Amino acid sequence: MGEGENVHLGTIGALSLSVVSSVSIVICNKALMSSLHFIFATTLTSWHLLVTFCSLHVALKMRLFEHKPFDQKAVMGFGILNGTSIGLLNLSLGFNSVGFYQMTKLAIIPCTILLEILFLGKKFSRRIQFSLAILLFGVGIATVTDLQLNALGSFLSFLAVITTCVAQIMTNTIQKKFKVSSTQLLYQTCPYQAATLLIIGPYLDKVLTDLNVFYFKYTTQVTCVIVLSCLISISVNFSTFLVIGKTSPVTYQVLGHLKTCLVLAFGYIIVRDPFNWRNILGILVAMVGMLLYSYSSILENQQKAVETTLQAAQAREGELDPLINVESGNTILNKRPLVWNKEKD
Repeated sequence: MGEGENVHLGTIGALSLSVVSSVSIVICNKALMSSLHFIFATTLTSWHLLVTFCSLHVALKMRLFEHKPFDQKAVMGFGILNGTSIGLLNLSLGFNSVGFYQMTKLAIIPCTILLEILFLGKKFSRRIQFSLAILLFGVGIATVTDLQLNALGSFLSFLAVITTCVAQIMTNTIQKKFKVSSTQLLYQTCPYQAATLLIIGPYLDKVLTDLNVFYFKYTTQVTCVIVLSCLISISVNFSTFLVIGKTSPVTYQVLGHLKTCLVLAFGYIIVRDPFNWRNILGILVAMVGMLLYSYSSILENQQKAVETTLQAAQAREGELDPLINVESGNTILNKRPLVWNKEKD
């Protein structure tokens, strides 16, 4: 099996792990919050990150991966930014209608594209842009219902979108710049993310729910479901960094909308959540957009691979024949000039 095939299998595995773990934790958290009335989302996320760090620390002691320290300022800044973006998304949901919150999530893809174009010089083909437009239109039909605007909620949503986009772009660029794996990056940033949310989590949850997480009645059933949620979160956090590192922030967001469609479908099938023609139509349109995006991405990756192979082949040819120097389309032979010998004439 070639190196390219191994890369493709690794990417498919990362995407599959992300989908399965994310849908699982949504179902678990829905049971925790709807049935058991544990509604402290930000504090729960801080526990997720704390458990993830502890599990990675155990894996490090077992030598399952290698610790690779790098720029601590970048690690700290990235960790705090990631934690802040999670808190802002929760605040956005608390101060806006569900429909406007869904619009906020839809805005992440175009904002990410804009930031990558402006600051990273990245280019997106018309085919990719068209497929993303179809995807966002479909998800919008399926999820956006009421749109109630208010100044504070809109400002929080704006901050949530910007911080989320920057954090996800940094997840990709840091792994490439410092040549660290997703596991190494997650291990080093988890403490800062967890600390940020452990500090602000109880306060945010108090503001959003008017309840205190420390006075909640923790029954055996609630504790068991929280533990299960924390264990699933290890896979969620790991696969998030893995997918963004192997693909791109935009692909990760596309995957996130696939998860949304799957959660809607599973909600109808398993717990009989309300479902109407808008949900069905939106999911179908979104799936068309996802298929187009996948097809377009595969085509562009194949074109890049062919171009890379051709460039490598040309470079090898240049090394094999150093006497020939090709410059601006003209072939110049690097040979010693003929010398006229007066004695032989």
